[in-house]
Amino acid sequence: MLPPLPFLAALCLLFSMPIVFITPEPLFHVPGPHIELLEEAGFTVRYAERPVLETETETIATLAEAEAVLAGGDPYTDRVLASLPRLRVIARSGVGYDRVDVAAATNRGVVLTITPTANHEAVAEQTMALLLAAARRIAENDRDVRAGTWGKPLLAPLRGRTLGIVGLGRIGRSVAVRAAAFGMRLFGCDPIIDAKRARECGVELVDCDSLLADSDFVSLHVPLAPETRGLINRNSLARMKRGSFLINTARGGLVVESDLAEALASGHLAGAGLDVLADEPPRPDCPLLHAPNVVLSPHVAANDPQAIRDMAMCAAQSIIDLYQGRWPDEAVVNRAVRSRWSWPK
Repeated sequence: MLPPLPFLAALCLLFSMPIVFITPEPLFHVPGPHIELLEEAGFTVRYAERPVLETETETIATLAEAEAVLAGGDPYTDRVLASLPRLRVIARSGVGYDRVDVAAATNRGVVLTITPTANHEAVAEQTMALLLAAARRIAENDRDVRAGTWGKPLLAPLRGRTLGIVGLGRIGRSVAVRAAAFGMRLFGCDPIIDAKRARECGVELVDCDSLLADSDFVSLHVPLAPETRGLINRNSLARMKRGSFLINTARGGLVVESDLAEALASGHLAGAGLDVLADEPPRPDCPLLHAPNVVLSPHVAANDPQAIRDMAMCAAQSIIDLYQGRWPDEAVVNRAVRSRWSWPK
């Protein structure tokens, strides 16, 4: 029988072995090269009793001895961070970090990293899958055939149509490459990328209003932040072309779901493909659950073995780099913490 966790944690502290917890569900007690990488660097790897840390109290109790976390969707609020004085690094397995209070992490000297080079192609593939499923009415036709209906509904073509990409980071640019292969015209809006770089991706940079008005498909690839929450609402939906489609593989909070449901029910939008929702899993009264022209998936865009492995390796490497005195600049979100950050040994 293995010794209890508190004893093991105390033993690790005695021999100055830093403890890293792994919390993402796809990595829960899953062996892999990320484990070998961490252990070779001198870390002791630990897991929670179950794979998802949902509450502040659970997170605090579980991570009390953690110096680093290879993190999933755990809540890192100011209260949580204040209760974890040993914590030095939150290494998110993925690119979203809306569950982390970045200002609180910075104030408390905790580095937040993401895996910007690991999952963009997987998310781009899911984006195209949802776009195709919505345009070609895959789920609807599947249901009809199984129910004994052999109809011939009109489908929406991709060739020659315009895809508006909101956010031209790695994921947005990866979507552009794939959409271009289908013969689509590409619009993009992004406050950071310049027109020259957009053109290199085959994207014409336009303002957001023009993108919404002139695109047959609109795909969202921006982080969830106070300024982007509710980005797609009654007003922005009204500016979209009648008969167009909305695709969201970013964050559910970007969309006001009741407004989207109305636009779909009225026929203003022809359909939507959503990998993310405001509440995950959705509440039974979520209006999009009963919309026949919506294709849904359970936030699985990056949930393929290759992407999971790559994200785990990137997150583990960020932890190791920081422990060994290297600064993984491309992965760090809160770079302002650098001047006063340390990892005491």
